[in-house]
Amino acid sequence: MVVKSEEGRELRSFNFKQEDESQEVRAVERRVLLETLASQLPPNTIQYSSRLVKIEASSNGDTLLEFIDGSKLLAQIVIGCDGIRSPIAKWMGFSEPKFVGHCAFRGLASYSDGQSFEPRVNYIYGKGLRAGYVPVSPTKVYWFICFNSSSPGPKITDPMVLKKQAKELVENWPQELLNIMDSTPDDTIIRTPLVDRWLWPAISPPVSAGRVVLVGDAWHPMTPNLGQGACCALEDAVVLAKKLAQAINSDDTSVEEAFKSYGSERWPRVFPLTIRANLVGSALQWDNPVVCSVRNNIVIPKLVRLGPLLEHTNFTSESL
Repeated sequence: MVVKSEEGRELRSFNFKQEDESQEVRAVERRVLLETLASQLPPNTIQYSSRLVKIEASSNGDTLLEFIDGSKLLAQIVIGCDGIRSPIAKWMGFSEPKFVGHCAFRGLASYSDGQSFEPRVNYIYGKGLRAGYVPVSPTKVYWFICFNSSSPGPKITDPMVLKKQAKELVENWPQELLNIMDSTPDDTIIRTPLVDRWLWPAISPPVSAGRVVLVGDAWHPMTPNLGQGACCALEDAVVLAKKLAQAINSDDTSVEEAFKSYGSERWPRVFPLTIRANLVGSALQWDNPVVCSVRNNIVIPKLVRLGPLLEHTNFTSESL
């Protein structure tokens, strides 16, 4: 990893293994991850473009789902992994995720002849503004720009406008970043407000209601500052699969009990991570020039020790 200032001055560089032998970083294009997971399912398991518009609990514990095309499905078990704006989470009584005061541009640069970047994470810190980029394949480089904003702002879908706005934010930053943005296909650029939801004990609804349960962003949306959102969703899936398999194969545990056990096991991990991601993001988005100077000249190069800061990435699960 390399950390630079907005002027291009290197603040610090390090190898994850040197900081902590247990650490490594792997960047994966989300599309590739999803396609890889989907390929392991039986054919025709996934039905796309089926937005849920209504959910009802029946008297026998089953759940009736109605989709935008008018089709209906009576389900014995519902696993809500339908993202940040989950209608299932809303039905279960969860509040809307809260805007944290930052927005982000994201894109995926493409190099048909191959990209030449070293396999490392690159960060650039400014005042109330930061950016980063990392290769995710031999031909693609992911990048982001995070900026302070008093409101989520209007939804913009025109890719030309998005690219123009993103470049204006960092027009005087290192040229390498601007070149990456220039190599980005328009249809990969997005702008999103950053949100999260804190799962307060005894206040937030439980993760399950009968035989309906939440997973990933539908339950615990968190800001991307720790790079753990999708990772936690995968962890959720592993733990939930283990609990559900035990219930199905046992006469002693019901599905409802399995879901409650899953929530009890996962909450102590996802709640602190959500708060930590929020606090880290707030610290990295400082805009006071004096504070930023202290961060760049003292905190990052001399005080921060990455080993303890990366302990949150360690997760071990029993075999399914």
